[in-house]
Amino acid sequence: MTTADAIAARTKHDGDVASSNGPRAGQAKRRTFTAEYKLRILDEYETAPDPLHRNALLRREGIYTSTISEWRRARDNAGTGAIPERKPGRPARGAGEAENERLRRENEKLAAELARTKAALEIVGKAHALLALFSESADSEKKPRK
Repeated sequence: MTTADAIAARTKHDGDVASSNGPRAGQAKRRTFTAEYKLRILDEYETAPDPLHRNALLRREGIYTSTISEWRRARDNAGTGAIPERKPGRPARGAGEAENERLRRENEKLAAELARTKAALEIVGKAHALLALFSESADSEKKPRK
């Protein structure tokens, strides 16, 4: 399959083509399929008269038998004959996980602020000791020597 064929097949199913520039331009884009498309392909696959026609369908659409098995399982589990569509992307985090993340970031911020404060106090302490040393030496120079 040439690059042009891959782009044409991707456009046929997705309706858009991945951007030709950018850091991930050379990487393949994961295809997504609508429920109607899945049902149409399942119907066509199951009504194919022999394995040759089924294999030709799979090659034409660029999918594997494992994909057909997943779609069939999802359709059978749905019970209504329709395949439920999943939203692409990572599932949303729970409230507890989001709260933990917020507290972790706040903890890191406070730890960094504490480290800066400790460093500043250490510098102020050293400056104070140095000034005290200068003050003592200035006082000793003012006293007449006997």
